[in-house]
Amino acid sequence: MLPKLAITMGDPAGVGPEVVVGALAVPAVAAVCQPVVVGDLDTLRRAARIVGISAELRPLAEVEDTASHPGIIAVLQPPRLEVTRVHQGQVSAAAGRAAHDCIVEATRLALAGEMDAVVTAPIHKESLRASGCPHPGHTELLASLTGALQVAMMLVAGSLRVSHVTTHLALRQACERVRQERVLQVIRLTHQAVVRMGVRRPHIAVAGLNPHAGEGGLFGREEIDEISPAIRSAQAEGIDAAGPYPPDTVFYLATQAAGPGRPPMDAVVAMVHDHGHIAVKLMGFMEGVNLTLGLPIIRTSPDHGTAFDKAGKGTADPSSMVQAILLAARMAKGQRER
Repeated sequence: MLPKLAITMGDPAGVGPEVVVGALAVPAVAAVCQPVVVGDLDTLRRAARIVGISAELRPLAEVEDTASHPGIIAVLQPPRLEVTRVHQGQVSAAAGRAAHDCIVEATRLALAGEMDAVVTAPIHKESLRASGCPHPGHTELLASLTGALQVAMMLVAGSLRVSHVTTHLALRQACERVRQERVLQVIRLTHQAVVRMGVRRPHIAVAGLNPHAGEGGLFGREEIDEISPAIRSAQAEGIDAAGPYPPDTVFYLATQAAGPGRPPMDAVVAMVHDHGHIAVKLMGFMEGVNLTLGLPIIRTSPDHGTAFDKAGKGTADPSSMVQAILLAARMAKGQRER
């Protein structure tokens, strides 16, 4: 039986509904999963018309009835979902609340074992905040909903996998959060995630924080006092981690063989948001995938935002959503087989 995936529609004012229906029209997606879109039926039908998808969007009465049928997209609408005050391309509390409610419902289904993974379409942080949600984004909201205490963001673009010690913080705050315990947590989470992707013994490159990885303390001591001790602790646990490598060269190691018998690194642990994001978006801007590590459920997402400027125009590229669905299906299948 194919894995069952709950796919949220994202912010209804953005391109989320369009990339969702666009992705579900791709034959490779239908071949690997049984998708259920969690969202507003009318919004998704409008999105299908905008992008020229002829599939029938059918309301789902029972979650158990998720068998895939050619030309049919199953839609589960959460109770009391409200989108009447949503306008495309505009920030609003109504849009944020609708996106929030879809995430809550999809997560509930996954925690209950009714879905094998969750794939989330983009949300807008301002709309989410306007709705009264105390969390700044998907990662923090999902951690709260699932009770996860240690989470991290990993971006995937082809063979490049990058996890992050810090993400949505001012740079000054992020540097202050680079501490041995947190670095070790993210190395562990990265190792676990890559193993779940089918790599038996991952080689993990750990980036430094400062230029030249601190140059022996000349440009900062984080590498000496925090990052190197975390790497040694990971190695003592049997994790193949190495570094800290200069942030400006570590991604070369992640994509190129380091020498005879030494393949490219399987993942990189970056210290701050932009170190990791810049590399991934350079390698695969339209096909990057966001994976949340440390949750009790599998969750992936396209690595792009709501693109309000493209909403309603039918020009949004669903490639990243396609890759997010394929990765979620692959991880869910692997989890079933273990």
